Amino acid sequence: MRNGNKIRVLIVDDSAVVRKLLTTILSADSEIEVVGTAVDAHAAREKIKRLHPDVLTLDVEMPKMDGITFLRNLMRLHPMPVIMVSTLTEKGASVTLDALDYGAIDFVCKPKIDISNTLEEYSAELIRKVKGASTVRVRGYKERAASLSSTINDDQNLRHSVDKIIPQVSSRKQFSTTDKIIAIGASTGGTEAISEILETLPISTPGIVVTQHIPETFSKAFAERVNKRCAITVSEAKDGDMILPGHAYISPGNKHLLVVKDGARWRCKLNDDVPVNRHKPSVDVLFRSVANSAGPNSVGVILTGMGKDGAQGLKDMLDSGAKTIAQDEASSVVWGMPGSAVELGAAQKVISLESIGSQLINSF
Repeated sequence: MRNGNKIRVLIVDDSAVVRKLLTTILSADSEIEVVGTAVDAHAAREKIKRLHPDVLTLDVEMPKMDGITFLRNLMRLHPMPVIMVSTLTEKGASVTLDALDYGAIDFVCKPKIDISNTLEEYSAELIRKVKGASTVRVRGYKERAASLSSTINDDQNLRHSVDKIIPQVSSRKQFSTTDKIIAIGASTGGTEAISEILETLPISTPGIVVTQHIPETFSKAFAERVNKRCAITVSEAKDGDMILPGHAYISPGNKHLLVVKDGARWRCKLNDDVPVNRHKPSVDVLFRSVANSAGPNSVGVILTGMGKDGAQGLKDMLDSGAKTIAQDEASSVVWGMPGSAVELGAAQKVISLESIGSQLINSF
């Protein structure tokens, strides 16, 4: 909340059912006020001027003017925090990734008409993301930055579940290989941050593993999109993939990505265990596995995102002898994850997003 006031939300969706459901969910939280709804972009434009919302939820597919066109205009003329409401389809994934390119802070999937079995989980996610978005200072299209760390605390009980997936790092671990590996973790704002880093890396770069909090339908589309922009090869990780130099492997949605040793090299291992820090894939799980498998032969990078996922994992990497980097506050969309890592003493370097690529190139 800002200045002790409720977070003012405007819901933009052409479906009356969805507008009602989102209104009901958000209004149930004492820190949020739904100040209005709009059926299309034209109505939304007028209500933004009149109601001055703090956060906008925006449907991707709308009549008269689609959500992407409206978003581009909004970010150019009246930048503000926007959460896209997207369908879980291949087309929906592509359009939503466009929206993140154009300045949307985050996205949620469009609720199904019959979500009674998952309503509580969906509601918690929507509320969490609206609150996170309300802390972000949006400077305009392609100029996003954040001011405040996330106020959302991860469930500490879930933190311990990483130990069920991967044991604590052993200080007696021996690392006989000279091959190197880079591990990157991100959440809110991470799709653009990851893309910006990978685009700077040459094909001689050591193998890269990436965990981004993203739904299952979106991860493949994200990998394919980034691959088109990069000199290195970027793909969605598959179980058993050999981690090769000049390649980046992005965690599939709804699976934890781990790194396991295979002789003198490493492979990707996908894990279908419980969420950690509410997330699956979890950055903590990836970082812990890299600490165990690669130790001083690795570099860990934690990027923009809400919450604390990855902070303890980065500390595990540091304790194993790895080099560690956190994105700085000024260049983060949300400084929750990197801020938590810095607070924990897990980051050796805290640098801007634009500096991370060159830092990685010079790390080996």
